[in-house]
Formats: sequence, structure tokens, C-alpha cells
Amino acid sequence: MLPSPVNTRGTQAQRKAGSHLRRDISLLGLVATAVAAMVGVGINVLPFMVQRSQPGIGNWVPLAYVVAAVPAVLAAVCYAALVSAMPRAGGSYVTVSRALSPFAGFIASFSQWFGLSMAMGVVAYLLVPVIRDLLSVAGFTGMAGALDHTWPRLAVSLLAIWLAWLLNLLGIRLYELGIVFMAGVTIVAPIIMIVAGLLNSPQIILTKLHSVAAPFAPYVAMPRLSTVTFLGTAVVLFSSFIGFDAVAQAAGEARHSGDLARAIMIAIGAVTGYYVCFTWSVYHSIPADYIYRASLVHDISAPGLMAPLLPTWLSITALASVAVAILKVLPAVMLANSRTLYAFSTDGILPNAFSHLNPRFSTPPYALTVTALAASLCVFGCNLAKDFFLGVDLLVVSMLVNFLLMAGALLMFPRANAELYARITFLKSRRSQVLTACGALLLLGSLLIVEVAGDIFSAAPWYLKSTTTWVLVMITASALFWRFWSKLSARGLDPRAQIFGSLPPE
Repeated sequence: MLPSPVNTRGTQAQRKAGSHLRRDISLLGLVATAVAAMVGVGINVLPFMVQRSQPGIGNWVPLAYVVAAVPAVLAAVCYAALVSAMPRAGGSYVTVSRALSPFAGFIASFSQWFGLSMAMGVVAYLLVPVIRDLLSVAGFTGMAGALDHTWPRLAVSLLAIWLAWLLNLLGIRLYELGIVFMAGVTIVAPIIMIVAGLLNSPQIILTKLHSVAAPFAPYVAMPRLSTVTFLGTAVVLFSSFIGFDAVAQAAGEARHSGDLARAIMIAIGAVTGYYVCFTWSVYHSIPADYIYRASLVHDISAPGLMAPLLPTWLSITALASVAVAILKVLPAVMLANSRTLYAFSTDGILPNAFSHLNPRFSTPPYALTVTALAASLCVFGCNLAKDFFLGVDLLVVSMLVNFLLMAGALLMFPRANAELYARITFLKSRRSQVLTACGALLLLGSLLIVEVAGDIFSAAPWYLKSTTTWVLVMITASALFWRFWSKLSARGLDPRAQIFGSLPPE
């Protein structure tokens, strides 16, 4: 097979930078990356703010998490199987383009890149209420109040994004040290809050909350639970599991390719158990109607709700731990997203600059910068809309499409590329692969139908609907891909054979 001129350009860009992506991430670092990308806003804010977006869900949040976990685990298994055969930076772009089709791979990964960029903006935006609660409990009420205003909230959110950019820029070893440390700090808050919830009865907790909490809006009766509300909640909470795919995005930097599948399965299993236990503990302790009314006043978080039940020093500790838990999502997702742009560049879809590596740190500065800029734009969007659920909906739609294409890739892999298929080391049984992929397609497709139907029939204007925004972005991305494909075809090249028939260089 002749070397592709596109791949050659990508390789020359790397040589010019004097380096290549370094395989320095251990199994611990990979697991920490997945946990860091998953555990943050998804568990500390969404299970409680969902009372506002899905009124009537009440105490059924833990069960909704169980339902959401099933398709998430199936998607994780599909990821683990595919990445075991194709351990390269770029995740779904590399795997789907080689196992299904080049266009499907591009759409899967661009959808992922767009959704995770929106997620980073949402995470940065929701970090501020936790910092506000931390300052308030610590006695800095003036500073806490300032964070409810536009410009201070924007400044803190943007600072968090660009600190994550800096941590990624300075090298993969520093990144791993930072992410493992932050993942460790994250464990503190759940332990404190779960123990506090179990040691206090709901009656005692409600008395304490009403005696010390800020005044709430007039009493509003919680609507009754409906099937639509329950399924809508499961779709929203499904976004909490998104992040294990960060392992696949960083596959080109894993020390041992066999660690990739192990890291994905360890992370998704541990996080699923934690989500269910944590939300059960909080809702067992604090009445759901209280959380519902609180969510109507302003953005709330688990440590903010639990703070009145704890001594001041423990409240501060828990809030600080949650702030770190949310903050750590940003560098983990930024690592994953920047490697998607890097993979696009090595195949020639994006300019060579995106695969340029810093000669000292072996990190892609331009890919990191564009990713940080996209997340920053989402922060401004959240501020403009005065809410963050549009960003969450965009994330869910984008990642459901990505996961569906990953499941389709596992199903069609032997036909699309038998040579690469033979390299699978995880879930080697073809029968198991087919059952997993079909189950994932069925459940993920059902969630996508629920999400799109709820979006289309919502009262929001068309320009604030996630489906409309996603379609417009994908049309633009498709035009970019077909421009790349047409240029190569016009030169008499066969991109499918010369670029997408084999793995990109290390």
C-alpha cells in the first residue's frame, strides 16, 4: 500500500515539532482520566437541578440513574472492544472510520467534540455556584454574593477553562499527576455527605434546613410523576456517564494498549455504583419536595444542600472537595477533545497546525487552544440563556449519536476491515459482540428518540433547541469532510484505501 500524502503531511508535522505523543499514561492515569471526566457536575448538580427541568421526578432519581446506566455500560463495552484493536489517539474518529466508514467516523467524532466542548462550558459555568456556596459557608458573604452577578461568574468560569488548558499544555506527565491528585480529593466529599445523610433522619434534616437556609419561593406543589418525566430524567442523567470515552481519545498515550479496555470498564463500573449510592443517600435524607422548591430559586448543588447539616469545617471541606471534583473534569475532557482535532489533522481533514506538537512538552497547542475557545463560547451561551440545560441537551444528543455509531462500528467491524478486527483483545466472542452492539443500538436509539421528541415539542424558540443546533453544526462539519474527500478524489486518490484502511502512525 502506498503511503498517503495526507498521512505523510501529518508525520512531517510531527517530525518538525521534534516529537510525538508520548506513551506515558499508566492504568491509574487512564482510570483517573475517565473518573475525572465523569464525576463532577453530573453527580453534584444534575441529580438535584433535574427537579427543575423534569418536575415530578421526586425521589425516583436513583432509579433513573440505574436505567441510564444500562445503555451507558453497553456503550462502554463497545468502546472497550474497538479501542483494544485500535489504540490510537482520536478515539471514535479512528475506530468508527476504520470499522464502519470514514464519513461515519468523522460525524461520530465531530459530534463528540462538539458535545464535549459544550460540556466543558457547562461544567465551568456550574463550578461558580459551588465556589459561591464555599465562600458563603466560610464567611465571605460579600464575595459569595458577587458570584451571582454576570461578570464575576464569567471571569471565574473562563479562568477555570484556561487553567485546564495550561495543565494540558505543560505535558502529559504533569497532567497525570494533577488529575490523579484531583481524583483523590474528589473522594472526600461523597464520604462526608453520605455519612451525614445516614446519621440524620429526614425529619431532623428538614428542621435544620428550614432553620438555617435562605428563604425559598412560595410553596409550589410538586407535579405527579409521569412516564415521560421519568424517561426524560433518565436521558438527562445519562449525560453523567459521558466521559469514559476520554480513555479512548487518549489511547495514543497509554503505556500499554491492554490497559485501555480495563480502564474503561473499571471506571464505568465504579462510577455507576457510586452514582446510585450517593443519590439514594441524599434523597433518603432531604425531602424531594424541598429540593424541588430550592431548584426553582437558583442553581443548587449537593454540598450546598447538605451544608446546614454539618459543622462549618466539614461543610467547607465537602464544598472544597466538590469544587475540585468539578474542576478536574475540564483538563480530562480537554485532553480527549484536543486529541480528536489532532487525529483529524494527521489524516488531513484539518490543517497541519492541529497535529503540530510542542517540541518540549509533546502536546498539541493549537488543538488545545481551539478546544478551550469552543468551551469558552459555551460559557457565554449559558450566560446569555441564563440557564445551562441547553448545553446539557446538546451534550446528550451529540454523545448519543456518537455511541450509536460506535455500536454500529462494532457490529460491522469484520466486514469493514477484517485485518484490524483480528486485533481485538477485549470481548473477542463474536456472539457477545453482536448481542452487545444490538442491545446498545436499541437502548441508545430509544434514549435519542425521547430526547429529540422532548426537544422538538418544547416551548423553546427554534434557535434554543438542541436538535436544531446539532443539525446545523453537523451540516457544516459534513461540508468540511466532503471538501477534504473531494480534493483527494480529484487527485486520483482513494482515501478509503490509502488513509482509512489502516491505523494512523503512532
